[in-house]
Amino acid sequence: MPSELRSRESPVVLYGAIAANVAIAVTKFAVAAHTGSSAMLSEAVHSTVDTGNGLLMLFGLHRSRRPPNAVHPFGHGRELYFWSLIVAVLIFGLGGGVSFYEGVRHLRHPLPAQQPFWNYVVLGAALLFEGTSFAIAWRQFRREARDRPTWAALRLSKDPTTYTVVAEDAAALLGLLVAAAGIALAEAFGRPEIDALASMVIGLLLAGVALLLVREARGLLVGEGVQPHTAEALVALARAHAEVVATGPVLSMYIGPKEALLVMELGFAPGVSAERAAQVAKALRGEIRERYPMLTRVYLGLLAGG
Repeated sequence: MPSELRSRESPVVLYGAIAANVAIAVTKFAVAAHTGSSAMLSEAVHSTVDTGNGLLMLFGLHRSRRPPNAVHPFGHGRELYFWSLIVAVLIFGLGGGVSFYEGVRHLRHPLPAQQPFWNYVVLGAALLFEGTSFAIAWRQFRREARDRPTWAALRLSKDPTTYTVVAEDAAALLGLLVAAAGIALAEAFGRPEIDALASMVIGLLLAGVALLLVREARGLLVGEGVQPHTAEALVALARAHAEVVATGPVLSMYIGPKEALLVMELGFAPGVSAERAAQVAKALRGEIRERYPMLTRVYLGLLAGG
């Protein structure tokens, strides 16, 4: 079944991210309450939101693997895209919004941090956990990306369970560095306002990541198809058969992380029998599926007037 083609390693990525974020969030909240650091509180909120996001992605992944039925004949793969959109909105609102608000609040009423040493201990541990989670997600992401550049691979990836964790963990690692710099500078210069500014920077960082994820989720939800160069290659594959003299528009749409449907009409040369046309279409369907495994549903029809 097409659903079996979906990545089985993605849950491992999510489980690793959830476990790391739970441990980090609890520790950060405890230390933020003890030291009064605004940046540390923002980081605690960030880790809590990431934990909830991981759970939502697991839920979406589970729902997306339900088999097709009469109401959803192509399956439920695109439900994963819906939950990835919800995750992006939560990152923007809860992660970015709360972090920025905390920064503004502490900027208006700055308080010096108490015993900042514990902030550095937690940040060091968080870097270790987040780095491990990022390494797991990154390994899976690069395996799927093959030789494509990172940015192009992010843009072309259709599996939000991987690229969302990569984006979240990358933002988390940058946020930890910003928080560490803010705490250190605030302590060095005796200006707690710097700690508050670090919190605001973390909020803007999360908002930026969220907008990137919203963009990707939107494209997939509204029916994104294969890339133009892939469509051109499909036409060339069809025209490689001497019997095919014309093709209709390449109509495609992703219906899951590793599932897409293709509809293409073929125009055959005069004199080609119906039996021979059926043989060519069958051969072409096999060639397409072999070269592009994500095209799990291929429908080839007769071009009007062909």
